[in-house]
Amino acid sequence: MGSHSAGEPADTPEPPPAVRAQLLATEHWSLLASRSTTQSEVLTRISIFLTLVSAGLVSLALVGQATDFSDAFIAFAIGVLAFISIVGLLTQVRVLNIAHEDFMYVIAMNRLRGAYAQLDPGLRRYLLASPHDDFPGSQQTYYFFTPKRGASQVLGSTMIFIITINAALLGLLVAAITNVFSASITLAVVLGLAVGLAFFAFNLWNGHRQFAATLASLEPEFPTVT
Repeated sequence: MGSHSAGEPADTPEPPPAVRAQLLATEHWSLLASRSTTQSEVLTRISIFLTLVSAGLVSLALVGQATDFSDAFIAFAIGVLAFISIVGLLTQVRVLNIAHEDFMYVIAMNRLRGAYAQLDPGLRRYLLASPHDDFPGSQQTYYFFTPKRGASQVLGSTMIFIITINAALLGLLVAAITNVFSASITLAVVLGLAVGLAFFAFNLWNGHRQFAATLASLEPEFPTVT
């Protein structure tokens, strides 16, 4: 009678390091392709959105001159700004999702580098990107030489860029709607600024909240040693 009962499978032998490295490399290329696809998609959507913004503002200028900025122009402006704002909000949602997906891909590839370094510890000296699948590791991968660029990274991000444009569009939309019900230009400007700033602040807070939730759910396999 053998050492294993009839219903028990024999122990699966561990694959040799060369096979493991090949499997890890295949997964690495799959992640790179997925990351490239998502980035290409969001860049296309941003380009479409910016084209709509440009076309909308040009159309407002032309219609305004043709109608001498009459009540018909106000109605047209509200319609155009409302449409562009909706497209902007949809674009913003996708940009935020892509930002989280990009972070996910970076963490996943860092984990694979950690596995490479585990297979061959001598590889660590050749890796500029981090082999640690945690937040400090992601910072090193995004910026090899100056990993601590939190404020610069946030302020220069595509997310802040889109939020700023959407805040301006919503502010203009609120100002235009206010102008329909009130002859006070000052009131329209104040309400437009208030809504734009409130929208900007809320989305900064919401983005930080979602990113913090993502970090809280992260369980690194190769954490950074401090």
